[in-house]
Amino acid sequence: MLLSLGALIVAAVVGILVWSQVGVMAAEPEPLAAVRADERIAITDDSAGIVLSPAEGASDTGLVFIPGAKVDPWAYAATLADVVAEDKVTVVITKPWLNLAFFDLRGLDAFTALAPEVSTWIVGGHSLGGVRACQLAEDADALALFASYCATDIAETDLPVLSLAGSEDGLSTPEKIADARPLLPDDAEMVEIDGASHASFGAYGPQAGDGTPTITDDEMAARLADELDAFAAQDLG
Repeated sequence: MLLSLGALIVAAVVGILVWSQVGVMAAEPEPLAAVRADERIAITDDSAGIVLSPAEGASDTGLVFIPGAKVDPWAYAATLADVVAEDKVTVVITKPWLNLAFFDLRGLDAFTALAPEVSTWIVGGHSLGGVRACQLAEDADALALFASYCATDIAETDLPVLSLAGSEDGLSTPEKIADARPLLPDDAEMVEIDGASHASFGAYGPQAGDGTPTITDDEMAARLADELDAFAAQDLG
């Protein structure tokens, strides 16, 4: 009996390991190459995460960004490039264990330690990465949701929250985000980006079940930078 149970456990673990590596949505090569060539952005590749920081000038504000399920962390570099280059925000894109944020038990400090010069931290994430960000929000100065919503009730906190949705999102639909609105503080900023789909929040190509975007990648990157800039301009600390 014990041998059979052990075999089942081993088989389950192996199955999860294999599943987590199959179907990972890769970063589109051209947008990523553009970020690597951008002299305004300094890139540090660490085992815990990818750090994108302004090449010139101090950065007081940082964003720990948690990828969606089975999306290559590098797929968000191009979408968040303007946040770094234009807003002067340091971005740490985490590398979740097994490509799934729910399996990653590290605390927020495992990622903020990659940019010790930053004094104010926003934690955020895309899709399921945003759900994980909600769980880490108590250790951050603010929360930003990208096509995501909380499963954790933070309604009674005084945490500044920015929720960004896409009008064409077929996965984290505007309706699902609205349904989860009561879990956020009353003063949470709820923004719907016209023309954005679920995959518009990254640069990894179309995603099954998603809607069709009518906003370009460049327009999306600029819009995210504008929204994050206005949000970070508040007294988050």
